[in-house]
Amino acid sequence: MLRTIKVGSSLLIQGVFIGTTDDGKLLIRVGDKTFAGIPVPRLRAA
Repeated sequence: MLRTIKVGSSLLIQGVFIGTTDDGKLLIRVGDKTFAGIPVPRLRAA
């Protein structure tokens, strides 16, 4: 499943969801790299 995370003040990264860390950050994979960041809330269609 694709997820989007926020890394830093203005960088968003989208990739395949791997898991979560102990402090609540999401782990995602993009190619052969793994990133951790704050989850971006999902928007619901009207």
